[in-house]
Amino acid sequence: MKERIAFVGVGRMGGNMARRLKDCGYPVVAVHDAHAATATALAAELGARPVARLAEITAAADVIFTVVTDDAAQLAVFAPEGDSLLIGASGKIFVNCATLTPAVHVEVERRARAAGAGAIEGCMASSIPQARNGTLYLMCAGERAVFDRVEPVLRHLSAALRYIGQAGQAAQVKALVNMVMNINTAGLAEGLGLGHALGLDLDMLREVFAQTGANSQVLKTDGEDMQHRAHDCFFSAAHAAKDSTIAWQLGRDVGLSLPLAAATKAQFERLQSLGLGSLDKSGVAELTFKGRHA
Repeated sequence: MKERIAFVGVGRMGGNMARRLKDCGYPVVAVHDAHAATATALAAELGARPVARLAEITAAADVIFTVVTDDAAQLAVFAPEGDSLLIGASGKIFVNCATLTPAVHVEVERRARAAGAGAIEGCMASSIPQARNGTLYLMCAGERAVFDRVEPVLRHLSAALRYIGQAGQAAQVKALVNMVMNINTAGLAEGLGLGHALGLDLDMLREVFAQTGANSQVLKTDGEDMQHRAHDCFFSAAHAAKDSTIAWQLGRDVGLSLPLAAATKAQFERLQSLGLGSLDKSGVAELTFKGRHA
């Protein structure tokens, strides 16, 4: 008997993870989203039930994935009072996939344990196609016994599943991954923007970058998009701003100065202030190419 699965947060990532598990034979029984129409549409596609009350999600499923927007949203769905995933949660497992402040993951695990449930982090370092195809890079943390119980489900979502350690540690690693990725993204935008201003052929420049120390994963995923202003959203500038802030604050908490993280945070926050936060992170090039939005 395969575990009954439910999702809270079925946007681009959560929705495609739900589709993947359905394809793998798991019963996806209930979905919830802050935008009710999104949940209703996915439920119709998967043969699931769109649920308005969080407590009904917990009642319906054995394993509940949460893929929400930020710290406040995560704490709200695990609220100690009122409608909450914690109602009747004894014996259930929560897999929390959002990029959050590590302390929030620690607090959610504490609340879940007090309710007789298990909770782990399932931090994702991949994007929409990987969510749909089951090839996410998943970094997990929390009690090892809880991870072991849910590992068979997670292996259907991940081509590279890694257990990091105790609660909060996967979120720390994810913050560092996104910090470095965002710094690389902002740096690439400056390099291509300067090349454009100098009149260089950007196809040639990207080829040179790819063969030298300027190469990076971001060059592969974002370089051409920056050049051609193709900013369809896979990882939004707003999320880049949020995640850069998490990493920058972690640095402050341990007494480190992170000037590159701070500058990158400022770039993505500036993009948001221009009303461009819904662009893909490649949209940071709009701040560095002459004649664009900035």
